[in-house]
Amino acid sequence: MSEITDFDALREAMAENSGQPEGPARNARAEELLTAAEKLGNPLAVIEALGHQLKVYNYSSEKGKMFVPFARLLRMWDERPEDFDEYETHSLHWVFKWVSAGMLDQPHVPLASIEKWLGEMEHRYRLAGHSERAVRSAEHSVAAHVGDVARAERAYAAWLAADRDSMADCHACELHGQGWWQAEQGRDAQALELWGPVLEGEYTCAHEPHTALASSLVPLLRLGREEEARANHLRGFRLVRAMESMRGAYAEHVEFCALTGNEARGLELLAERPAYFTDGGHPQSKLDFMSVVALLMDRLTGLGLGDRQVPGPAGREWTARELAAHAREVALALAARFDERNGTTHVSERARARMARRPLVERLPLGVRSVRPAPPPAPAAAPVPAGGQPDLPALLAEARRLSDTLRPGAVEAWAAAAAAAEGTELDPRDRAEMADHEAMSLGPEGTDLFERAAGHYAEAGDPGEALAARARGAYVRALAGDVDGAAAAVTGLYDEVLALYAADGTGIRQTASVVMSRARILTRRAHGAEGDPAALAEAEAAVREVLALVEGRTGEDVRLAARVAEARAMLGELAGLGGDLERAAELFARGAAAFTAAGLPWFAVEYEARLASLAHHLGDMAEAERALRAALEHGGAQLEAPGRAQLHLQLAEVVGGRGEAVEAARHALEAAHWADEAGESATLGAWARQQLGGFLLRQGRWAEAAEVLESALPDLTAETHGDGAVVQTQWWLGDCLSELGEHRAAAERRLQAAEIARHWPEQHDHATLAHLAGESLGQAGLAAEADQAYARAGGLWRELGNTHGLIRSLRARAWLALRAQDGLGEARGLMADAVRECEAAREAATDEESRQQLLAELGHTHRQFGDLLARSASEDAEGAPVREVFEEALAQVVRSAEVFASLGDDALHSRTGAELTAGRLEADLGRPADAVARARAVLAAYEGHGISEAGDGEGEAVRARRAEAEQLLRLLAERPE
Repeated sequence: MSEITDFDALREAMAENSGQPEGPARNARAEELLTAAEKLGNPLAVIEALGHQLKVYNYSSEKGKMFVPFARLLRMWDERPEDFDEYETHSLHWVFKWVSAGMLDQPHVPLASIEKWLGEMEHRYRLAGHSERAVRSAEHSVAAHVGDVARAERAYAAWLAADRDSMADCHACELHGQGWWQAEQGRDAQALELWGPVLEGEYTCAHEPHTALASSLVPLLRLGREEEARANHLRGFRLVRAMESMRGAYAEHVEFCALTGNEARGLELLAERPAYFTDGGHPQSKLDFMSVVALLMDRLTGLGLGDRQVPGPAGREWTARELAAHAREVALALAARFDERNGTTHVSERARARMARRPLVERLPLGVRSVRPAPPPAPAAAPVPAGGQPDLPALLAEARRLSDTLRPGAVEAWAAAAAAAEGTELDPRDRAEMADHEAMSLGPEGTDLFERAAGHYAEAGDPGEALAARARGAYVRALAGDVDGAAAAVTGLYDEVLALYAADGTGIRQTASVVMSRARILTRRAHGAEGDPAALAEAEAAVREVLALVEGRTGEDVRLAARVAEARAMLGELAGLGGDLERAAELFARGAAAFTAAGLPWFAVEYEARLASLAHHLGDMAEAERALRAALEHGGAQLEAPGRAQLHLQLAEVVGGRGEAVEAARHALEAAHWADEAGESATLGAWARQQLGGFLLRQGRWAEAAEVLESALPDLTAETHGDGAVVQTQWWLGDCLSELGEHRAAAERRLQAAEIARHWPEQHDHATLAHLAGESLGQAGLAAEADQAYARAGGLWRELGNTHGLIRSLRARAWLALRAQDGLGEARGLMADAVRECEAAREAATDEESRQQLLAELGHTHRQFGDLLARSASEDAEGAPVREVFEEALAQVVRSAEVFASLGDDALHSRTGAELTAGRLEADLGRPADAVARARAVLAAYEGHGISEAGDGEGEAVRARRAEAEQLLRLLAERPE
């Protein structure tokens, strides 16, 4: 670290330190710089170093340290005000506000001292001629802190009534403070109205919209504006994540997670900031933080997760239950210190109320990866009558009702009945149905139980149901892979049941069950036969037997109606196997409609999903969308998480494909949520997040998109999702970061994507990403790295035969070269190369459209060449060399105007822009008459061009060109002869 030997070096070092991340390291450097300033023997140097120290303390967790440098500054002012320049005089009065607020946040500072300080601030502001606006704002803070609502309301009104002057907080901070008070008083809508200009970016500062976004979360939830709350959490947390001084705002994001069913994300946030548990330099924000830690831990404990390990203060391991008790103890102890100082109970009451908050939304999906940390649900208890024993007859009746009507929950109801029947003597029919449904719940492992159920049915005198149970067991064998064995087994059962039915030994329901099991097994065999016509014909015949047996004879029997619906859908499945996709889609639709008509819409979901896939494949996107919406509607509460995630993700793709990015984002968000719930975060969830990020990006919601895409990236792998998905995600993320001004990070993402794309056979994406990386590196101030990226892109554009890309990379490199010392020669050479490449490509072009496009590119290149030369000359000394460069620049711009003129009206605005630039250069070269002629020529070019409505781009361009020409004429007229 170089030694500070003069005032300029000190100022440079302080500026450099100001750009470092908030925290103890920056504070320590400020202390070193104060020591260095004291050695310079210059009072102003000490004043500036003290101001710098005070500023970095204020923007850190060590806010309590700022009182010492301020006291010293104030003493220096009182003793020798002439040592302060205008800026430092303003700064001294400005930081009165920081110090008064800082005292309020430190419970060891007596309230009487704070009131005295408030009076001192008012006195000094009056002497300096400042408005009382900042004073009344500070008074409002004191009154609100101690709970004196009446005084706070008076101070609030006086604050707003006083004139704004140079001592008033910036608009963003003022609006945040005013909105905070409205929310504190329960006026959430008014708070959000006040915060609106800050949240929308109209007013910003170092800590805004950071704090307004955080403060808006709970009010938005209370008003039911959940989508805005979600967006503000994603935007806002991204802003406060790296800012050590924003523990209070960070706490509000943790609180949001605790109140929206996002406890897992809340734990992730705690893990990111372990120092927040113990940093003591700012007691008020520690109180805020520990209060919401207690809230989150209580929430986890209430979910049955009190013994779960959680992030906490360093030095030991913590369970949620232990941390809840610790955080509550710390928070209440801090609150008690404030109340003791204030002589009220207000701070403790607020802390207790905050810790006692209940969730405002049961589950608000955020789009970022986060699985709800909930224990498995406890099995439903059997109903217990007044006598204290489960009501077995009631359980059996309910289970039979559900199974006879094919209602969801039948298997679970039979399980509850079986549990209640342990140790009880049952009749064979009851035992049969219990075993039958238990077997259904086990899938391929239920074969033996089906056989046991068949035995009980036979014992109960129902041979048809016994055959049906064995047929179900055969189908389970097919599902397990033994299709031929299953087919052989069901053939005998099929023959038996038909004979029994013919002899009136069983009913149509039992017969249909066996016939349907056979059809299912043969259909499964057709799947494995790779389109064998004989297998397809055999399966279709078996399905048609079901229809022949049941259709028209269902009556009120919902089971038989379900057989008809399933048979229709199975015919669709077979049509699809045979290659007749349009027929398959029609039959799936008929099957789904039949299930819905029978009052069994949840059975329609599978076939509506298949129909959607077929319609998508056939290009019928409207039908695909209709089927997906129907599947989600019909699935209802019975639709399991994986299926719900898949349907929402498919619907997002379809809706997004017709340009509805907002609705598509909603479906992608739902898909991500249900994938997390299904335990598929790393697979299906990553896909959903990737899509969600893309749809948010299309809406210009850069911060939200970046947060979601960063959450998706760790799970996206080339093996699972394909390297194209990884590249696209990095690409989108780079675009977001670029829009957010995070250019170095954007370059990193774009270079990572380019490194993957460089191995692809087609190199256009590689070239584009390298070019974009060059842009980001240049904007990040990394000129050498940017030049390398542009050179890489240029080589690729040349190999691809993309002259436009090559020319633009050369122009970008020329502008970069101009930044370097003595870089004009290289810059001029690169621009000349761009001109030559463009002219050569135009000569070689074989079609008129390409020639016209290259001619336009040539015009832009000459124009940029002239601008570059003029820019270089404006920074040089006056004299003949400068005039020569201006002449050269003028020649390039004139050539640009000539090229654009040859393109006619399509390039009118480009031509007139070049003409005006040429006019300004001619004016600088002492040729006012030529400059006037060009300006008048531009005005003449727009004669007869009506100006469209304000929102029309063409009208705006005409208006702008006329204004530029008129301004040039005025400037020339005002110049002395």
